[in-house]
Amino acid sequence: MNDFRIDDLHGIHAILYALFDRHEKLDRNAMRRQVELCLASGVHGMAALGLATEASKLGENERLAVMEWVVEDTAGRVPVALTIFGSSVDEQVRQARHAAKVGADWLILQPPMIGQFSAREYMQFFGRVADQTDLPVAIQNAPALMGCGLSATDIRDLVQQHPNIRLVKGEGPVVDIATLIEVTDGTLPVFNGRAGLELPDNLRAGCRGLILAPDCIDYAVRVYEFFCDGWDEQADEDYRRMLPAVVFTMQGIENLLCYGKRLFGERAGIPIFDRAPALRPSEVGLAMTKRYAQDLGAFEE
Repeated sequence: MNDFRIDDLHGIHAILYALFDRHEKLDRNAMRRQVELCLASGVHGMAALGLATEASKLGENERLAVMEWVVEDTAGRVPVALTIFGSSVDEQVRQARHAAKVGADWLILQPPMIGQFSAREYMQFFGRVADQTDLPVAIQNAPALMGCGLSATDIRDLVQQHPNIRLVKGEGPVVDIATLIEVTDGTLPVFNGRAGLELPDNLRAGCRGLILAPDCIDYAVRVYEFFCDGWDEQADEDYRRMLPAVVFTMQGIENLLCYGKRLFGERAGIPIFDRAPALRPSEVGLAMTKRYAQDLGAFEE
């Protein structure tokens, strides 16, 4: 966005699913349709190539293509964040430069998904990548989902050392997010995820917003906007409507990719296909997905 300012970033941002065709290839039309539905739902930002986008299953050329598609399809209507996935500093820097070239507004750095290392090693890795881009950078900190992470004090120290690390994309309980906000003196914008679990309490704790897969994104947007307008009762009512589906899908990242993606597909009228290896849905799970989709209704356009 031409008038984008990182300090203005807020609200509910959609992190896109990787949508495949029956031959396990990325489905360009379905990906465009997903962006259109998220924008019609009123999202405040768009994101791609995080855990929900199954970046680890995509080749580098596919990740670069998704970057181009998302920026093109969003067309400057909301800020775009692109998650940078890679096993080395060089790989992540290469992708960060491509993201900047195609028009991303900000970046989210993931830790390399290899091995288990000390916090200092991850901090140095993030810092080396961040120092080679002019875009504002967030750190994705999701220890429960990714098996590695940084403490609140680690993040505070990292931000002090690298001034363009400006945000955190968390994946954790509200109590942990609140600690991070407290340790960083409320100066570091924090976005949570976890499919929207504890959404109103995240906002009460000081979260700037949430970055969520799109299966319940329309409800999450309404919760956020009601909350910001001081209509707590209405916010809680929409949260209660989405919560059973959120609890069902957010039983781990593979469960989200199996059933959350299918919940989105049911509501959007988009057939869902997996790229192997994948968690395959059970009859019970599919029946629950259909019931939750019926309860939530189709996406409005």
